[in-house]
Parts: sequence; structure tokens; C-alpha cells
Amino acid sequence: MSTEVRVPTLGESVTEATVATWFKKPGDTVAADEMLCELETDKVTVEVPSPAAGTLGEIVAAEGETVGVDALLATIEEAGASPAPKKDDKPAEKPAQQPQSNEGKMTDVMVPSLGESVTEATVSTWFKKVGDTVAADEMLCELETDKVSVEVPSPAAGVLKEIVAEEGATVDASAKLAVIAEGESGGASASAPAKEEAKSEAPAASGKGGKDVEDAPSAKKLMAEKGIDPASVQGSGKDGRIMKEDVAKAESAPKQASVSVASTPSQAPRGPVNADDASREERVKMTRLRATIAKRLKDSQNTAAMLTTYNEVDMSGVMNLRNEYKDLFNKKHGVKLGFMSFFVKACCHALKEVPEVNAEIDGNEVVYKNYVHMGVAVGTPNGLVVPVVRDADQMSFASIEKTIAEMGTRARDGKLSMAEMQGGSFTISNGGVYGSLMSSPILNPPQSGILGMHKIQERPMVENGQIVIKPMMYLALSYDHRIVDGKGAVTFLVRVKEALEDPRRLLMDL
Repeated sequence: MSTEVRVPTLGESVTEATVATWFKKPGDTVAADEMLCELETDKVTVEVPSPAAGTLGEIVAAEGETVGVDALLATIEEAGASPAPKKDDKPAEKPAQQPQSNEGKMTDVMVPSLGESVTEATVSTWFKKVGDTVAADEMLCELETDKVSVEVPSPAAGVLKEIVAEEGATVDASAKLAVIAEGESGGASASAPAKEEAKSEAPAASGKGGKDVEDAPSAKKLMAEKGIDPASVQGSGKDGRIMKEDVAKAESAPKQASVSVASTPSQAPRGPVNADDASREERVKMTRLRATIAKRLKDSQNTAAMLTTYNEVDMSGVMNLRNEYKDLFNKKHGVKLGFMSFFVKACCHALKEVPEVNAEIDGNEVVYKNYVHMGVAVGTPNGLVVPVVRDADQMSFASIEKTIAEMGTRARDGKLSMAEMQGGSFTISNGGVYGSLMSSPILNPPQSGILGMHKIQERPMVENGQIVIKPMMYLALSYDHRIVDGKGAVTFLVRVKEALEDPRRLLMDL
């Protein structure tokens, strides 16, 4: 008996991952819950444990491959797998009845679950042809949706008798793809004439088209994305059909020319570089996290009507209160009193007065949230991640500080779960820790607002007609003008400023 090893749930907005490392190889003995491989998404690294004890059979997704949610990664042959052949021995004793029993054991291959919002898919590639013997859970074909690629395993061992949906066909979520005739080679030979006819008809039909053979949809999509001319790709499929892997091979050959133009179509191609400069340059493939960050930030700019409003805050009140109570706070709560809890509290206070900054657009509707899930941007060695402090408006200063400290540590160690980085309704980004004096933060979609904190710097300010030195910080609120008007954005920032300059207002909800 074999057990499937599949991609675990990656989170609401994550639809695919890359197989980073296999810790085991086929034939290795594995224990239940022992780590088999590691997947990388655009946000976190996910370890995949073995669902059962046994021997690692086939590795379906090799290192470097991109896989969708619930895709088959490998199979585990369990220790008690020997009884399976006994079932095959019984029909062998009654050869006269074998064809009849196979006729009664036709298994349909159906389209697997594609996800909530996906209603159809395109048959990208068939790995098997009519007449081929297939094992249970062996990959039969690959489907492509508008979000991910889905591999379809065989539901039973036997012979592929009929392919209902050919390559290039669009199928709905409940369609039949093929038919498997269960049994051994006896059943296969009995239907051999039918298969031979099917095989002979296929080349005849395609032979009429000659050069009009349609390339695999996945290949056409990849060529369009990479800017590759189909004429420059050598097809390895039936009748010279271009497959997805052919495009990958063609791309790797003239890599510098094609990638620079295709990956960033709006960017002009790089100009000539002299040999001396080229010898001192280093090309490093963009990490999946960095590529996804770049794409999402650009999508944010293209989608939202983003504006930024600025203000400045005198941090004397917060700094004096912090200095006065930080030792007692640390002694009682076991965590340092930082500035972030003040900013979180101030933002929660302001969001109650200006709820549209805490809302989002969903189609033609505005979703107002009666809670504050505060995203706190954290820089890590691999890029920026945003863990979410849930129900921050109901938390104490100590709870906020503990949660942020713990999430920040796990974010830098790459141990945050997907659930901890989803569902935020507003974000705070602290560029001041890196020395930023002023910047315009980019929205974290689908949120409508993000507050940028900056460096605290002593500056001469006029107070009661006198010039005094004050610890000042610039604040920046980027907001989506489609839902937040200028008045609301300015009001929000002024309320944050007032709460920080007089923290007592937070206690009295003023």
C-alpha cells in the first residue's frame, strides 16, 4: 500500500511553492512525521513531514520544481504493502474470466479539486498515451488554471484505455479526463486493437495539419511571458508540438537576452557593457520572495490610487513616559517597553474615528472591519515580511510588545506560519530603525492604509515664541484615494500625532 505525500495548505493568498531540498531519496526508510523535503513560498519556508512510516518510493516533484497546493510530491511505500499482489494473483488463476472482469473495472479519471474560485482548466500535457500501463498514483496529465498547474494522478493501477480530454481542451471542474481499465496485461492485450486504432488515428488526424499543430497551452503562455519566438523553440511533442519543457530549454540557452526583456517588459533592454565591466559584475537569480515582493508592490501601484500625506510628531511625551516606566514595565511584564506599542495603540485609536482607513474594496463594495488586525513590517535577511497582530485594539501595551517581539524573532528565523501573515487590516512600517528620515510607504493590498515611522531626530522647533530643541519624527500615511478622502487621511494622521504627543489621551479615549 502506498501513501501520497502532497503539498500542505500554504495559506489563503499562496497558490504555489518551489521544492527547495529533498532530505531523503527513493528507497530510503522513513519514519512517520520525519521531514521529507522543504518547500519555499514567497513568504516562508515549509517543511513537509512523512504521512506514514515506510520506504520513500517515487519523487514526483524534483528540487527546483514549482508545485501547486495539494500537488503530489512523492509516494511512501508502507511496510505492509505486500498484500496488494495477492489481489492480482486471483484473476490470474481464471484467465477465461479476465477480460470480463476488466470490463467491469473501468475507473474514470476526473478533474481534481481546483479551488473555490476556479471553475475550469486546460489540459496542458499528457504524460501517458492510450494503451500505456499505469500504476496507482502515477502522474497521467497536467492541467493549467489561471492560477496554478495541477497534476492528475491515476486513481488505480491498470491500462489507460481512453483519453476523453485531449491536450489543449478546456474542461470544467467536474469533467472526465480519461478511463483506466483496472487489471494486468491480459486486459491490456484484450483492448490492444482498439488502442492501435486510436494510435493510428491520431497521427493521421494531425498529419493533415502538418505545420498547423497547436502548441501546448502552457508552452504558449510561457513563451508569451518570456518573449520567446516559437520559431526558435524545438518541439519535442507529438508532430513537433512545443511543450512547456521545450520553452524552458530554449530560455536557458540565450538566457541573458531573453530574461532581461521578458521578465520586465516595461523596462528597456540593458545597453552594451564593455568587457572590463562585465568581468567585474555578478549575476544572481532573483529569489522567489524578492520576485513576488516586486510583483505585488508594482501591482499595488497599478491598482490603487495611492497618495501620501505627511506630518511630524514631537516624541517628547512618549520618550519621557517610556523612560519613567520602562524598568517597572520590564520587571512586571518581562518585556521591554518600546515605541511600537504606542504607535499601535495610537493607530487603533485613530482607526475608530476614521474607519475607511481600516477598510478595503471588494469589487463594487467597501468592507468595513470592526476589528484591527495590525500588520507590523519586519525586515529579514530574505526580504520584508508582515506578521499580523490580531485584535490589536483589544490588547494591552504589554501584550502588544510581547507579540511583536516574538513575531519579529520568528520572522528573522523564517519560522512564521502563513496564518500569522494574513488578514491584516492596516500596516505600520518602521523605516526609522534603518535611519530613514522620510519616505512614502507602499500599500500592502488589499489594505487601504499604511503608516510609515521614521528616525527620531532633534530639531529646533518654536514653542510659545521660543526656539527649543525637540525630538521630532516625520510620519507618512499612504492611503488608497479610491476609498479614503484627503480629509479622512489628514484627520487620521492628526489623531495619531495628538495621541503620541500626549499619551494620556489614549487612556481616556480622546
